[in-house]
Amino acid sequence: MKIAVLVSGGVDSSVALHLLKKQGHDIEAFYLKIWLEDEMSFLGECPWEEDLSYVEKVCKQCDVKLNVVPLQKEYHEKVVNYTIDTVKNGLTPNPDMLCNREVKFGAFYDKYGKDFDKIATGHYAQIKELSNGSVQLMRAPDPIKDQTYFLAMMTQKQLKKAMFPIGYMQKKEVRVYARENKLATATRKDSQGICFLGKISFRDFIKEHLGTIKGEFIEKETGEKLGIHDGFYFYTIGQRRGVDINGGPWYVCDKNVEKNIVYLSHGFSGEDHSRDEFEVKDMNWINDISIKKELKVKLRHGENFHDCKIVETYCNASTLNIKLSKKDRGITPGQYAVFYDNQVCLGGGVII
Repeated sequence: MKIAVLVSGGVDSSVALHLLKKQGHDIEAFYLKIWLEDEMSFLGECPWEEDLSYVEKVCKQCDVKLNVVPLQKEYHEKVVNYTIDTVKNGLTPNPDMLCNREVKFGAFYDKYGKDFDKIATGHYAQIKELSNGSVQLMRAPDPIKDQTYFLAMMTQKQLKKAMFPIGYMQKKEVRVYARENKLATATRKDSQGICFLGKISFRDFIKEHLGTIKGEFIEKETGEKLGIHDGFYFYTIGQRRGVDINGGPWYVCDKNVEKNIVYLSHGFSGEDHSRDEFEVKDMNWINDISIKKELKVKLRHGENFHDCKIVETYCNASTLNIKLSKKDRGITPGQYAVFYDNQVCLGGGVII
């Protein structure tokens, strides 16, 4: 097959590239340049040049043509603007959810990927082809590294085009493979944080775009004023880190966007701020299936699931009312809930 491989400079995409080359496919590597290095460079080091140097080394080792594709404009329109608008509305964004749908399998596909049979990435996920011609998104065997959560907003059309060569592997197996084949990225650490920021902190990014607006920290249970903050948009529900108020630990438990108030609770020890019911909007169902009432749901990336029931659906199942089997204090508006039927990722939507 003719395959476009998206490479990032990390070990996962490097191993994906090497595997496909070894299998004899006709492949080209593509490095998507999405960093905001021009407008944000004064805030900190942006590592795209370092990433690209690793990509070049691996492509040379694999004897694969490398293409550097500038997609900053598309990324800003589709992902960065969404991030800023979500924060302004007092919600917690998850830009990595949109990166796959709007950029890697969206803008890239429209410009380059359409000329290839498949678009391959280094995600930990699997694709299962069904007899009716559709595909299912399946969890990876490594429960910690499984990345189906971040792929849940992709469409059926996009997933048919997608290929995840390392999806069947454990992370430790990927590292071993890279070392055995002497890939340049074999010992390189995994990247952390939001993809388009690199080493720039999210707080600095938000401060540059929204500035600071002084507001009050208030204890939720007593109404007592605890201190001053620089803007409600720097805080998210459940946050503890960065709340430097005497008498802690303090957790963010609520926000008033209009009044610029951030409510704190003393370690969630007083009033119970957890809940077991919430709604999800803008649902993306990957497969056209009859929806089971009892499923599993992830409220954030990681290995943990909740058992849940779909209590009610609205608007052709684009909005759901969800009941969890037990309470969770980290149900955060703006984040994504992703639903599973055993090993199958069914899709996801935005928590409201």
